[in-house]
Amino acid sequence: MTDRRWIERTVAARIFAALLGLLPMISSAGDWSAWLDPEGRGDGNAVTAEALPAEIDLEQIDWRGEVGIGFSAVAVADGRVFTMGHNGEPGPRGTGGAETVWCLDAKSGDVIWKDEYAAPLLPNLHEGGPGATPVIADGVLFTVSKDGQTHAYDAASGKRLWSCELMPIVGMRRPPEWGFSASPVVYGDWLLVEAGSTIALDRKTGSVVWQSDKMTPAYGSPTVFEQGGQDWIAVLKTEGLVILDPHANGKTVTFYPWETSFQTNANTPMVIGNRLFISTGYDRGCTLLDFADGKLTPVYENQVMCNHMSNSVLIDGHLYGFDGTAHRGREVELVCMELATGTEKWRSKGLRYGTLIGAGDQLIVLSERGELLVGKASPQAWDPQHETQVLGGRCWTMPIWSGGQLYCRNSRGDLVALDLGEVSE
Repeated sequence: MTDRRWIERTVAARIFAALLGLLPMISSAGDWSAWLDPEGRGDGNAVTAEALPAEIDLEQIDWRGEVGIGFSAVAVADGRVFTMGHNGEPGPRGTGGAETVWCLDAKSGDVIWKDEYAAPLLPNLHEGGPGATPVIADGVLFTVSKDGQTHAYDAASGKRLWSCELMPIVGMRRPPEWGFSASPVVYGDWLLVEAGSTIALDRKTGSVVWQSDKMTPAYGSPTVFEQGGQDWIAVLKTEGLVILDPHANGKTVTFYPWETSFQTNANTPMVIGNRLFISTGYDRGCTLLDFADGKLTPVYENQVMCNHMSNSVLIDGHLYGFDGTAHRGREVELVCMELATGTEKWRSKGLRYGTLIGAGDQLIVLSERGELLVGKASPQAWDPQHETQVLGGRCWTMPIWSGGQLYCRNSRGDLVALDLGEVSE
């Protein structure tokens, strides 16, 4: 099959599946309730169908908040914003260090409820603090702390429904080198969490349903996808990409080796039809893989796109993402690459370790230094039409566009909500 035919068939199959109810129809606006997952598609592609205003104003800040040290993005649902932060005390549990789960009013930033618990900062070569993003489903919020404490809350009241600890489940004595950073994923009656083993928890009780074979913990989140009339789970472990069968107790179906010189992977697999895209920093690069008959087969592998931390986004057959490993002498650049062939289209310097999302055919980019840029996603060139300095400090957390507001945070916990202008119906 040619690459063009693959793209056309992939798009047609997604539309047909949505019409049959196998996949959710993408709404024009609404919540962003999970990591990389607007409108609940679950494909690892942070592109929302929610339109941006025709006339964009980046200077209108609705409110500012302080949520503590960390890199947790926001989840938005039912007019509320959920995120996490740390109070900055370096001590282990019970000696001063604490994380907070926040529930804020989306329009005002007022605190609706919060929950604080002892947890370590774990500032290993960065500020530390929670790295996982909360997920909300059916009125319940799920969070994972830096040291693997997993909590379920009634999203309306903040009442803690259950808690469990990941380290005892998998036999760890200490957290991974950079702590638990994979975001939890809701899948049916289960909550999927990553701790070396991928673990399925009963999301009503927190009890373990199954856990996969144990591997070295990595920092990306699981992706659930449907192929061949069956659901699968893709997880990028430190050793490589694993495909699990969720209905065979997390049995490993196939494995594709993908290691780096620093023994870490930090990205979430992206699913496009029957193919998966993964990318890693440390000059490892990226690969597009076919998944068929229980096997992974590479379509290509290159070093055009080395996503060190932030995932790429896919718009109209092209990937946009941050390539490079600056501390190894390779400057970080924003890159456009054709998905089907791996062909580089353009590079843009100066944004360092930025993050980005898509909104329709637009890119929303937040640079490491807190510059906010908005422009059309085009394989011809990066030509942002709007740009402003929205935050100071270090910004490694992706912005979120949801419900007519844009949310941005930095590592020290400054959170801002911007009104970009009136969205026409």
